[in-house]
Amino acid sequence: MRKLPELSTVYQDPHRYPQGIAYQDGQYLPVAEAKVSVLDYGFLHSDATYDVAHVWEGAFFRLDDHLDRFFRGMAELHMSISLSKAEIADILHTCVALSGLKNAYVEFICTRGTSPSFSRDPRDAENRFLAFVIPFGSVANPDQLKRGLNLAVTDILRIPPGSVDPTVKNYHWLDMVKGLYQAYGRGAETAVLQDGAGHIAEGPGFNVFAIKDGAVTTPPTGVLLGITRQTVFDICARLSLPCEAAHVPAAALRAADEVFITSTAGGVMPVGRIDGKPVGAGGIGPLTARIKEIYWQMHGEEGYRHEVDYGE
Repeated sequence: MRKLPELSTVYQDPHRYPQGIAYQDGQYLPVAEAKVSVLDYGFLHSDATYDVAHVWEGAFFRLDDHLDRFFRGMAELHMSISLSKAEIADILHTCVALSGLKNAYVEFICTRGTSPSFSRDPRDAENRFLAFVIPFGSVANPDQLKRGLNLAVTDILRIPPGSVDPTVKNYHWLDMVKGLYQAYGRGAETAVLQDGAGHIAEGPGFNVFAIKDGAVTTPPTGVLLGITRQTVFDICARLSLPCEAAHVPAAALRAADEVFITSTAGGVMPVGRIDGKPVGAGGIGPLTARIKEIYWQMHGEEGYRHEVDYGE
């Protein structure tokens, strides 16, 4: 008869994590201490929704828009929590203040949770909220921001909206991950997926924009309606630039004068090469540079900026 190992009463996590603060079950704790149960359907079934805001120079950018999208996502997935938008905003502000970070990536999540009997009926689960704050990160690193990303248009199809609604942020990313590995195999740095009709969809955590003859276009369907995406529409209106949501065939993306991507994690980021070939005249295009400049200027404008009180 084999000897059984001693049962541990407390899990000792050997892994390393970034600096940060998390909120879970009414507690604020170091981000390395936040845990999700192995029985949580958010983990087992990717049954969760989330949102990501960022703090720049000590203030949230468009936090109300992120909260609105988060609550819409919960409603679409038949989830509910006891916290109001104002209470979640206070939790997020507190996490940032406790972290001391002036530039931060802020994620907040609702998982389906668990049921005491491990019921397969999602209505039996207790939905759970958690949040965390870590140092600000970008889809593109500093070198890529200077020269533009090397993007691959993959033949991986984005999960169709009829299966998983892309306007509700979710963790169904295996198509994205598959696209990334295909891009890496081609020597590219990131990927964009297509829909079933050969139109550009989106990439891992970002929307895509093409500029041709001074007009800006981004895919209308099969994509997350990003907050940074909407900010680009707002910027183009300021500049009197034509900007529309319309289908972008893969060939049109490759033939664009300028291409950029947008994400809360990085803002407006230029694309320098597509499938190994320079975009337009090469380098970062003038309209992309101008849109990027105004995007960061908006972080100091009243109405978009929500300052964090870091206390004493």
